[in-house]
Amino acid sequence: CDYVGIVSGNKEPDKFAKAGFTAEKSEKVDAPIIKELPICVECKLKSYDKETCRLVGEIVNVSVDERVLDKNGNVDVAKAAPITFDPFNNAYIRLGEKVGDAFKAGAALK
Repeated sequence: CDYVGIVSGNKEPDKFAKAGFTAEKSEKVDAPIIKELPICVECKLKSYDKETCRLVGEIVNVSVDERVLDKNGNVDVAKAAPITFDPFNNAYIRLGEKVGDAFKAGAALK
C-alpha cells in the first residue's frame, strides 16, 4: 500500500501489478478497488479547501470480504488486521487491541 501511495500512476502505469494488487472498477465512484484488500471504503469528494488542505468526503459504499467476518457477520479486527499511519514516527502500526467500549466508556462522567 505504501508503494501505491508514493508512486505516481502517470510515471508507473503498472504500479498496482508491481505491488501485487489487482484493480477492479468501482460501481459507486471513479476510483479503483483493490481486490486483495479485505475492506474497501468508497468515498465521493464533497469539498476541498486549498488553504487549509481540509478535505471532506462522503462514504457511499463499504465492502467487506467475508473472510474477515466473525460468526455473527461482524468485522473481526484480528482477521482484518487494519493498519494506521503513525505520523510521529513515520511508521505503520497494526491495530487490534480493544481499550474500551465506544459510546459507553464516558457515560460514567455524565
